[in-house]
Amino acid sequence: MTKGMVCAPQPEAVEAGVLALIEGGNAVDAAIACALVQTVVDPQMCGIAGFGSMHLFLPQIHNAHLFIDFHGRAPQSVTESMWAEEIVAETEDGFGFILKDHINDIGYQSITSPGTLMAFAEAMERYGKLSLTQVLDPAIEYCETGFVVRPHVSSYWNLVESAGRLAHSERLSRYSATRKIYLKSDGSLYKPGERLINKDMGKTYRCIASDGVDSFYKGELARAIDADMKANDALLAYDDLANYQTEQHTPLWGKYRGYRVATNQLPGGGAMVLEMLNILEQFDLRALGHNTPSYIATVAEAMKIATVDKDEHMGDPRFVEVPLDELLSSDYATKQSNKIKRGEKTHVPRYQHGADNKDTTHVCTVDEYGNCVSMTHSLGNPSGVVSEGLGFMYNGCMNVFDPRPGRVDSIAPGKSRFTAMSPTMVFNGDKPYLIIGAPGGTFITMGVLQGILNVIDFDMDAQLAVSAPRFCVTSDVIDLTNRIPRHVETELNAIGYPTRRSHLSFGFAGVHAIRINDSGWDGGADPGLDGMALATPEGYRADS
Repeated sequence: MTKGMVCAPQPEAVEAGVLALIEGGNAVDAAIACALVQTVVDPQMCGIAGFGSMHLFLPQIHNAHLFIDFHGRAPQSVTESMWAEEIVAETEDGFGFILKDHINDIGYQSITSPGTLMAFAEAMERYGKLSLTQVLDPAIEYCETGFVVRPHVSSYWNLVESAGRLAHSERLSRYSATRKIYLKSDGSLYKPGERLINKDMGKTYRCIASDGVDSFYKGELARAIDADMKANDALLAYDDLANYQTEQHTPLWGKYRGYRVATNQLPGGGAMVLEMLNILEQFDLRALGHNTPSYIATVAEAMKIATVDKDEHMGDPRFVEVPLDELLSSDYATKQSNKIKRGEKTHVPRYQHGADNKDTTHVCTVDEYGNCVSMTHSLGNPSGVVSEGLGFMYNGCMNVFDPRPGRVDSIAPGKSRFTAMSPTMVFNGDKPYLIIGAPGGTFITMGVLQGILNVIDFDMDAQLAVSAPRFCVTSDVIDLTNRIPRHVETELNAIGYPTRRSHLSFGFAGVHAIRINDSGWDGGADPGLDGMALATPEGYRADS
């Protein structure tokens, strides 16, 4: 048995990760076992036809510290101007566009090249101790025997988005192969506590276990996917699958109050996290007081500045020049902090207003040898498409590309769009101190930021840090969870900040974290989701 801890939004997935440790696996095995079960029990938050960012700190395995980047890529058949005349609105948080007939939001043309399965397999082959077949077993069991629908899954299925996005139930009902899985015989959605079985996904996973990942990208499964795509006028084609490759990157590094912060490179959201930390280091946040009006206003301005810089500059570095050295420089941080101190308010421009997108999941793991993994993976806004007999849903990542030509995130063949995914690790010297990440669309960077501030500036443990009331700013409005006191909101309004109060007590990303200190590990699972942090039990033997 390997001692360790797993933290994620799904209890079933967390348990699978811990069982991988009990079987002698390491933090990588635990993360992939957890993630594969996530694809079954939270099948619109993630899937093998999705994308993501995997942060690996592996001092006992080749002394490695790296990212496996598996962002979705626009198919080769796209053109920059193909949707230029179809725009209805930009989402208010700047993370996607609403087009006529929702062509980019649901259906076959919303699908990009998927990287999740390839990344999982590469991580296991290079850095794991168990086989992919071993870590697939718990996921297959949940496919074939079913999983009990949890409150958060049901809540997502029944959510009606504001300002123009399709109701989520339509993603489960538009296509016949999808309906067969997610609707009961009377046409209704499964309710919390009811069991959903997906035997087709189980067959696909058994095929992968038997024939390897190449089956999905070049073999039997790839041919089945290609046939379905061709029959339904999709952008994705066989060559997009066969030619897909992950990318390996070194971390993007920053500093905050003496700690070293490692996060992901673009097109991930790590640069936003570092930019905000650089700006906020110019303030005594502890003296301002946690979640006071002055604290919220200060952090909100840093959020707005980083959001504007993201919209104007941050994209796929293979396609656009990003002035990253300038944006992350101390001179730039001083310039922006001085603006905040002068009382200047940054404006976040938006083309029309629409809804946001937050369909993602996360996993953190650590083992007794100091190996750590923080991984965020997603379907984006899920496409609603399931190929007959395959069981898994495809990503819908085309919805976030900018349909306007000449922009940082404009459409181009092979291009990845910016994502706020920012699986991050904070180091005390050379030792990892905080493993953190979140699902939540553009809320991700804002949730990760507040989790880090809560630990470093306010001495919170992991659970307190992810549970403290959050706020979020991705436009000119400060969004507040319902546990931010109303008198604080009133004071923010009095100094010129428009606010919007959520009915939710927990919200704006689902932050998950593991803190490592001299006495061991403590984990924090966001109370707004269904998850948990779980360590391997003391004295447990796998053969007991």
